[in-house]
This record gives sequence, C-alpha cells and structure tokens, in this order.
Amino acid sequence: MAIHQDASADYMPEKDDAPLAFHVRGLTKTYGAGESKVYALRGVDLDVPRGELVVLLGQSGSGKSTLLNILGGLDSPSEGQVFFNGEELTAFNDRHLTAYRRQHVGFVFQFYNLIPSLTARENVTLVTEIAEQAMAAEEALQLVGLSERMDHFPAQLSGGEQQRVAIARAIAKQPRVLLCDEPTGALDSKTGIVVLEALSSANRRLDTTTLVITHNAGIAEMADRVLIMADGAIKETRVNTQPLKPSELSW
Repeated sequence: MAIHQDASADYMPEKDDAPLAFHVRGLTKTYGAGESKVYALRGVDLDVPRGELVVLLGQSGSGKSTLLNILGGLDSPSEGQVFFNGEELTAFNDRHLTAYRRQHVGFVFQFYNLIPSLTARENVTLVTEIAEQAMAAEEALQLVGLSERMDHFPAQLSGGEQQRVAIARAIAKQPRVLLCDEPTGALDSKTGIVVLEALSSANRRLDTTTLVITHNAGIAEMADRVLIMADGAIKETRVNTQPLKPSELSW
C-alpha cells in the first residue's frame, strides 16, 4: 500500500543531485505554555540524502530523541514541516502515520524489548507477519550474524546478541528508514562494535537510510554525515568523505 497525502507546501526534492529521504524545515517542538514553555526543538532545518548513515551527537536534552521520534512518526512537531520521499509527514493523519511507521520505518532502541517466551526467530517473525514486503526471519538474522542462534530464547543470548535480534526485527520488513536511539548504550566496546557492524551491513545491503543517536563521539567516524545538536538545534553538520569501518573505530 502506498502512502499518499496531498501537501500544499513546496517541496525541495533534491540537494546536490542526491534524492532526499528527509527534507525538514523550521521544525519546532514545545511543551507547556507561557512562562513554563520548554523548547525541545528550535527551528531545525535538515536534509538527509537517501541511503546515508547519519550519527546524531549531543548531550541529554539536546533534542536528538525528539527529532528522531518526529522523523519516525512517533511524535508531531509544534511547528515546521517534514517531508519523506516527497510526501509531507506533518500533513499525515493518524492512519497515514501508522501506515508510514508500519511499512517504512524500523526502530532500534537501547533496550531490546524482546518477548522472553519467544525465540530469536519467533521475535523477528512477529514483524514479518504484518509487513507487506518482509524478508524471511532467517534471512534477517543471518544478516546480523545470528544464523547459529535463531532458536535461542533471549535469556540464552548475550546483550549484544539480543540487540542484534532487535536489529534483525527492525530490518526484516525491509524499511526505507532505520532509526536507532543509543543502540550500543548498554554494551561494552567489543560487543558494541559487533552491533555497529550489523547496522552498517543493513545500511549498505538494504540501502536503508539510517540515523543513529549516540553519546559516543567515536562512533561518528563511521557515519556519512554527523549532526551535532545542542539546545534543540543542529549546531554543526560534518560530512565524512571516508567513513571508517566499525572495527576501525576508537571507542
């Protein structure tokens, strides 16, 4: 099912001849009113070319998670516009946003949220049953290096293995966008690198636009683009012409 919603606003389809996954202008998110008003985002402008791996850096409260939640259709802005592949997300109703999340977005969080009573294969299969163009659960688990652990329960897996199951679950529906909030936050450096290799592999092989929030500045060296956030705004954007492999990172 194609998602379509008419949008009267102008859309900038390309930048430097690269098709955009996301085109964001004036994105603002506030909570409260009057003197108690708090700004989570302050007029964010952003263009993300399709297929890029983007790392977002910044202190807690800088707006990283709020931005990711809005791009993923989990939250709505107070002001501004978000376009995804030419369609205005900020004009979508709840039904269209649900379809967008279900069909096009994979989420990976710091905590794995696996169902303890289901095996790795069964946890991934739950997603493949509701997605329209899903890959087999076995293929997704193989992509993250868990071919030999498919029939293990979460309690039988290490933290890194559980996170890779969560990644497999997110990519099994072959999303156009993969949004990751501190995916290595609970892991040691060795295990975190294995998880980053799984994310990098999914990004390359599936051409999935991937955004990763992290407090670890070293991870930024594997990104195509780095966004540094503070006080609800993007303070700096850096493009890596030669991104490092996860195994080459200084943790």
